Amino acid sequence: MATIGVLGAGQLGRMLALAGVPLGHRFVFVDPSEGSPAAAVGEQLTCAYTDRVGLEQLARADVVTYEFESVPLEAAEALAPRVALYPPPEALRIAQDRLLEKTCFRELAIRTAEFEAVSSREELERAVEQIGFPCVLKTRRMGYDGKGQSVLRTRGDLGLAWDTVRREPSILESFVPFERELSVLAVRSRTGETAFYPVVENHHAEGILRKTVSPAPHLTEALQRGAESYATRLMDRLGYVGVLALELFELGGGLVANEFAPRVHNSGHFSIEGSHTSQFENHLRAILGLPLGATGALSPSVMLNLVGDLPSVEAVLAIPDAHLHLYGKTPRPARKIGHVTVRAARSEELAARVTRLEGVLAATQK
Repeated sequence: MATIGVLGAGQLGRMLALAGVPLGHRFVFVDPSEGSPAAAVGEQLTCAYTDRVGLEQLARADVVTYEFESVPLEAAEALAPRVALYPPPEALRIAQDRLLEKTCFRELAIRTAEFEAVSSREELERAVEQIGFPCVLKTRRMGYDGKGQSVLRTRGDLGLAWDTVRREPSILESFVPFERELSVLAVRSRTGETAFYPVVENHHAEGILRKTVSPAPHLTEALQRGAESYATRLMDRLGYVGVLALELFELGGGLVANEFAPRVHNSGHFSIEGSHTSQFENHLRAILGLPLGATGALSPSVMLNLVGDLPSVEAVLAIPDAHLHLYGKTPRPARKIGHVTVRAARSEELAARVTRLEGVLAATQK
């Protein structure tokens, strides 16, 4: 069986290992944070991602992947000539820069928001003239869960918005008046085999994903095929191997691409219990060149993130077909410390269980 090296040892790395250990695989993680979530299920080397000793260890693995897209590109580029590394560094390079990402969408005829590059207050003024209000200013690099971005509705918002992005190189996007937020998980193997999970509906609060409904309610064949077409264009362009998550807006019966993540994704956590094969197992199958598992839904499911506080474990587990996942992280405000997936055969039954679970989580906040 394989030794799998992973850049990053957060909860996504933890869930990759939980999917891979039953298949006989061994995991080695590199992460600068001591005692990261994945350390409980594999060997963690606590060092910088670019540390020579850590990279040497990873280079001895059978294959290397990463669990989030903010790992230094130079670490991936240093490993790529020495060991099988998936997804390819090109995917990491584009995903790390919103301007490159949006430009890639445009080149592939993937519908996205209008955008302009901004590197000064003067350029911001000119970009606003081009795009108009409302619009969204985002840092080109870093930023997640709503960080590093600001909505502009009037000219009076420009100064605060520029300060919010810390006057760093940014991108100004037109505001998309979407009807709902969706996402699709795509997976491609080293052999070229591809598979797609059903499109899901996502709900955010304060920039953080709170709920994923799988499959998305009222999902049409046109929406599913449109999402798969966008994802296929990206995978073709990037020479992609592994799981790719594409975040989308539904607008007027069509799809607008927001961003992509070259990795397993929070909106795919439902797949552990809700799909024939989880996104984590399929990512491992893909990077090892193994046949992909079926991606269809076992039953309708809803995933709720646990953010900030730990709920009553007893109350969660008392809900029929509720599946609790804790990441071994210390609770703190706005931090994802786990998730719960609830399943049911009928939509009414699922809605009742979700309402009950939301009540448990709300009680935690009091």
